Amino acid sequence: MSRHSKLDVILENLVIESVAAEGKAIAHTPEGQVVFVGFAVPGDVVNVRLVRKKKAWMEGTIVKLVKPSEMRLEPFCEHFGVCGGCRWQPLPYEIQLAAKQRQVYDQLTRIGHLQVPEFSPILGSDKTVAYRNKLEYSASCKRWMTQEEIDAGGPAQPGLGFHVGKFFDKVLDIRRCYLQPEPTNAIRLFIRNWSLEHGVSFYDIRENHGQLRNMFVRTTEAGAVMLIICFGEDFPQRIPLLEAVSEAFPQISSLYYVINGKKNDTIGDQECILFRGEEAIYEQMEGLRFKIGPKSFYQTNTGQAYKLYKVARELAALSGRETVYDLYTGTGTIAQFVSSGASKVIGIEYVPEAIEDARINAAGNGITNCEFFAGDMKDILTADFIAEHGRPDVIIADPPRAGMHPDVVKTILEAAPERIVYVSCNPATQARDMEMMSGKYKITAVQPVDMFPHTFHVENVCRLDRIDS
Repeated sequence: MSRHSKLDVILENLVIESVAAEGKAIAHTPEGQVVFVGFAVPGDVVNVRLVRKKKAWMEGTIVKLVKPSEMRLEPFCEHFGVCGGCRWQPLPYEIQLAAKQRQVYDQLTRIGHLQVPEFSPILGSDKTVAYRNKLEYSASCKRWMTQEEIDAGGPAQPGLGFHVGKFFDKVLDIRRCYLQPEPTNAIRLFIRNWSLEHGVSFYDIRENHGQLRNMFVRTTEAGAVMLIICFGEDFPQRIPLLEAVSEAFPQISSLYYVINGKKNDTIGDQECILFRGEEAIYEQMEGLRFKIGPKSFYQTNTGQAYKLYKVARELAALSGRETVYDLYTGTGTIAQFVSSGASKVIGIEYVPEAIEDARINAAGNGITNCEFFAGDMKDILTADFIAEHGRPDVIIADPPRAGMHPDVVKTILEAAPERIVYVSCNPATQARDMEMMSGKYKITAVQPVDMFPHTFHVENVCRLDRIDS
């Protein structure tokens, strides 16, 4: 160990022991203190510079890979180590899956203090690259620069890519991302280069002004492409840029733009204006056709979404007589997927546009036993709503990462369905919510699903059965 100052401590020859939560790995100092290390693989011997020191643990970054682990793989992406995504590239996929399964178990038992049955083996992704159907890229007038570039004193340069770590105003200028199939990279690079050549200003994230702000690319298994370009303001070159993109990429099925002058990049409350092409793209699953608009929620790994929905349907164990509530229904995909096995399905979702898509989807699919309602879950799902629409026999819930509001959990408990199928992209908040239900429900099945290879994120499905006294 060498110590230069309180902010410059290097721990030498640490042996990485195992994978931890949030994509980090664990080592111990000779004194037994825990050290969390990013971008490390079990078996690596590393020198680590500390970036944080607490009483019970420390955190650091690798400054030297003294001896690589025998299981370490060569990262396939040139941006590995700087870009915050895909940080498990050096880990063999089977090790990633084992770590995610262990993560789910730890969070359910340690955070939720829950009794869990034997887990089903995690369902791995058939695709480990080009598996996403949606990506967002941000523009910045000041891209992330290497230390060498900073030392050279060059001027700040714009970039179009992903945010870097904790630097909210820095964007890594991406040359190639492996997460989504082409033409995503080609479209992004074209917009970047055209904007630079024609004097379009890249957004100043700190000062909240600029022309090119961010962009979304959505694709389908059938090859349809939707592009949404977001501008911070209107400007004369907007139309020429949109026309240039449209002409360069005739495979773009839907080209939208948004003029967003507020202080965050979300477009849920913004008008998406169709510039050229169709208003939506469509995905199919078991003969069902789902409309996807610019604001629609759809699981971002299409192949794994199918596995996930099959798990939810299997755990719901429907006989054809049940009233099912599908909470946080999005565009109604799960609701329609299980509708053939239910008497009636009620879908509730916050985003009005998603609910409109759900209704259109159901009508197009010839489904007549689904009803959809838009609004805040805690405000819609009330005792009066349940009295009007019928007590649910089964509830399927797929909330956002923050989990369910306590009022929603309370209403679910008062409704007392026979079964709850809880789908979650965040097992930690899932564990918290299920702990609130543990007095009346027991977990009878747990099925993790890997939606995001090379990341620490994991989807998890739990079935809860009512405890009859």
